[in-house]
Amino acid sequence: MTRSLKLGAVLVGVGDGGVPNLWRDPAVPTDASVDLDWYTRQARQAEAAGFDFVFLVDSQYVDADYPHHHLNRLEPLTLLSALAARTDRIGLVATVSTTYAEPWDIARKVGSLDLISRGRAGWNIVTSIDPGTAGNFGRDAHEGYPTRYRRAQENVEVVTGLWDSYEPDAFSTDRTAPRFLDPAKQHRLDHVGEFYTVGGPLNLVASRQGRPVLVQAGASEAGRELSARVGEVIFNFCRDAAEGKDFADDIRGRLAAHGRSPDEVIILPAASIVIADTDERAQEIAAERRAGIDLAVPLFQLRRTFGGHDFACYDLDVAFPLVDASSSGGALSGAAALQQDAVERGLTLREVLLSLTDPHWATFVGSPRTIADELEGWYVAGAADGFNVFVHHPGDFDRFTAEVVPELVARGVVRDGYLGATLRDHLELEVPVNRHLAARGDIAPTPQTHPVPHPRRKGS
Repeated sequence: MTRSLKLGAVLVGVGDGGVPNLWRDPAVPTDASVDLDWYTRQARQAEAAGFDFVFLVDSQYVDADYPHHHLNRLEPLTLLSALAARTDRIGLVATVSTTYAEPWDIARKVGSLDLISRGRAGWNIVTSIDPGTAGNFGRDAHEGYPTRYRRAQENVEVVTGLWDSYEPDAFSTDRTAPRFLDPAKQHRLDHVGEFYTVGGPLNLVASRQGRPVLVQAGASEAGRELSARVGEVIFNFCRDAAEGKDFADDIRGRLAAHGRSPDEVIILPAASIVIADTDERAQEIAAERRAGIDLAVPLFQLRRTFGGHDFACYDLDVAFPLVDASSSGGALSGAAALQQDAVERGLTLREVLLSLTDPHWATFVGSPRTIADELEGWYVAGAADGFNVFVHHPGDFDRFTAEVVPELVARGVVRDGYLGATLRDHLELEVPVNRHLAARGDIAPTPQTHPVPHPRRKGS
């Protein structure tokens, strides 16, 4: 199966760790991270360009050193429910932690977004990297890495089971029928596992897309296994096409062991964009933006990656300190890889910090044509099925939507118009069959989809 190149837009308000000075851009409101109108403008812009979805990251712990967008931002499901009423086609992907949210709540809240948006919801499954989060939920400590991933696997199993509580025709649409609900088509879950005991059924039907799309990111062994088991959109932070191809091949190679095929997953690396009329000017702009970054920003990033370990007390100009990355409560694979690279290259702490002033994902810098060439190159090489584009400086996103996307459409790489009404339609993913129908060998009724004119061309 050959899909068109897929595009997500990551909305980060006043700026994440990758672009810490974003709030200084005059085009970005200083309250952008809590401004519904700002999110609406960006979501509609992405929709007009034919993006498949907008994507909201989240965390549940901050201190004064956290990225500006983290400090004061709207809760994703609440915000996306509002955006569902202000957009027509674009998908809506919310980040919800499996470590600090119960499966029943996730199933009901994300399922509600799916119904409110008429089948446009996705769930970005995370395990939470910030150890400080534990104290906000009445816990003494953050769970260790293996425990968090075992919990995540079971959480997803319970949530998807709850989403199948009702068969598609459980409720009558005939007012003369003897009952509103056919009780034989309502199903308890009665799950008993290591972390959860959940009876069910969920008091919510499935949307027209069957269930929200499952999004997952994880570079470690445990993270990749979770992606291969449950992920439908696999988000990653690969820096170049070679790394992206290795990651994609690894994920695709794991699918068969879980009874899945490559057609069931879409792999989307993160991408940052810097655009100018020429490649040379774009490189100058990128260098100018990096020059003003304070080392306090990468120091924070390093502390977060290593599960709260404070590097501020070390000499900046001696060899990078050896820290036990295997016990990190943060981003385990990121900590281990960063430390290994520093040791192999003989880097000092200062050199590592300076390297972190660049986003730790792919950055495409150049003219619109150059960027289109590079995105297409990843796609053709099998390193990416699309990209999750961070919406940083508005001017860059303006040019990306107005110049790069139409160029990719003209090349036949990106679809010209939405393929239907749901997020699964956009992503060319199958509608899952309700497990109770599947157990009986029945085929679930699926909504018909028809090509929808591209919003950019409405009225033309």
